[in-house]
This record gives sequence, structure tokens and C-alpha cells, in this order.
Amino acid sequence: MGLYPEIEPYDGGMLDVGDGNRIYWETCGNPRGKPALVLHGGPGSGSSPYFRRLFDPAVYRIVLLDQRGCGRSTPHASAYDTDMRVNTTEHVMADLEVLRRHLAIERWLVWGVSWGSVLGLRYAQTHPEMVSELVLAGVATGSNREVTLLTRGLGTLFPEAFERFLGLLPEDERDGNLAAAYNRLIESPDPAVRERAARGWTDWETAIIPAPPRSVARFEDAAFRMGFARTVTHYFGNDHFLGAGNDDGVVLRDASLIKNVPGTMVQGSLDLGNLLGIVWRLHHAWPGSELIVVDEAGHGAGAPGMTDALVAATDKYGRG
Repeated sequence: MGLYPEIEPYDGGMLDVGDGNRIYWETCGNPRGKPALVLHGGPGSGSSPYFRRLFDPAVYRIVLLDQRGCGRSTPHASAYDTDMRVNTTEHVMADLEVLRRHLAIERWLVWGVSWGSVLGLRYAQTHPEMVSELVLAGVATGSNREVTLLTRGLGTLFPEAFERFLGLLPEDERDGNLAAAYNRLIESPDPAVRERAARGWTDWETAIIPAPPRSVARFEDAAFRMGFARTVTHYFGNDHFLGAGNDDGVVLRDASLIKNVPGTMVQGSLDLGNLLGIVWRLHHAWPGSELIVVDEAGHGAGAPGMTDALVAATDKYGRG
């Protein structure tokens, strides 16, 4: 099936969402088409032109944005004086509503990958009347168990990388929440400490989540590396700001809130997040959801089989 041809935005801009933040947004495709919102991963990755190609441009009005603190949005999380206290899940969901009203959209399909799937699920649970469908890839729910798996549990699979990852932390910080410990280093007033921690975090991510060379190359950009590591550890170290008091977290707990929202989840069989079985449990707790498992694909949306399944899903909902 493959991707749709490359397209350029027909509109876009910087939207003031309060707290001194302005988010970058763009729209592509058919101005009178079915609205679709694209939520990138990270948190802190920023959007990509690649996402535009997952939608039929004759059918969809495709809305992309860079979430607070990343991409072309300002202020960027890489700047030490950027206030991360106003970068939370609640703030970002409020930004989505500001953007939806700005674009005069009543309801939209919500597409998300990785962290974008967490955000999309929680947005749909808290704003079900605004979401027509969900299409999710590299599905996660933001639970404490997932954070523990990614920051500690996978150490047995990647022992050499984990030794380096753990070794950058003070000894008295190695038994607790590793993301929070890294975030404390990244918030250090010492630029050298911040840089070592950001590099240590992205080296660990590269080790546990194989990515194409273009994605890995982004970590060689100092501003991207710092903004990404600061944002991810900020969220991972604070329960993704979901108030998750239990291991499985609130997204899985509240799956019934989207019982009337149809959705498709596309998951790689080699995605290490599958080790917890949370995506399978979410599928069974969410009536009307479809789970497509793509063989020999990992985490993300870019593998050929993942791309075909995601395009098929947007095509299906575009015909509805």
C-alpha cells in the first residue's frame, strides 16, 4: 500500500496557548476534508513531514503541531530558563482544545505514536465528544510499570548499555526512579552536568529502541538532545502527570470512557513494551478497538508493515 505522496502545508502559524508558550501548527491536505490531528512521540520529539503521508490528502484535513517545548514551538525545553512546570499532560491537552477551537473544528480523528498514543488516549478519555476515531502506533499508556520497564527492567537485555546508563547517576540515586534522577541532573545549574545527563539518557534510548539512522542523528543536535531528554525525564519522572497511583495507570483503568470511540492500534511484534501485556489488556478493555500486530516490527510507525497498516486504518476511517 505504501505512503501517500509528499505534500506541503496550505496553512500554519504560531498559536499563543498561555503561560508564555506559543505552539507551531500546520494544516495539509483538503481544507474541507475530514479533520485529523497528529500527535508526535517523545514527549519532546516534535512533528515530522512523514506523518502527513499517512493520510489521503484528498480526504483529510491533516493537522500537525509541535507540542509545548519542542520542535518549532517556543520556548524550547533545551533553554535552561524554560519553565517546565507549565509543561504537563493537562497543559498539552488544553493546548489541543485551543488549537481545535482556533481551527473551528468540531471533532477530529486523533492519530498518535508512542507518547502521542498516551496523549491521544487520555485526550479521548477526557474529551470523548471531540474524538471521532483513534489511530495509534507503538502504543503505550504512560503507566509506572512501563516507565520501570524502560528505565530498569530492560537492563537485563542490554547489560552493557545499562551499566553506562546507571553509572552516570550518583550511587544513592540508583535504586529509585531513574527517570526522576536523570531529570534532577538535567536541571542542574552546571551546563556540563546537564549535557552529560542528556547524552546518557539519549544513549540509553538508542540502545533499547532501535531507530533508523535519521532518527538517531537527531541526538547529535545539542538543542534537540537536551530538549528531548529534559522533556522525557520530566514526564517519566512524574507519572506522566496522569496522577497514576497504581502500577497499570489511569489510561488502562479508564478504558471504558472511550467505549463509543472506535479505534485501531498498530503494534510491532518486537516492541519491547509488549513485555508487560498492557496493549493486549487495553484492547480487551476498550470495546470497539482493533489491534493489529505487525510481525518483525519494533516500536514506532516507520517500518513497512506498520506503514501499510496505519494507511489502511486512516483510509478505512476516511471512508466513514
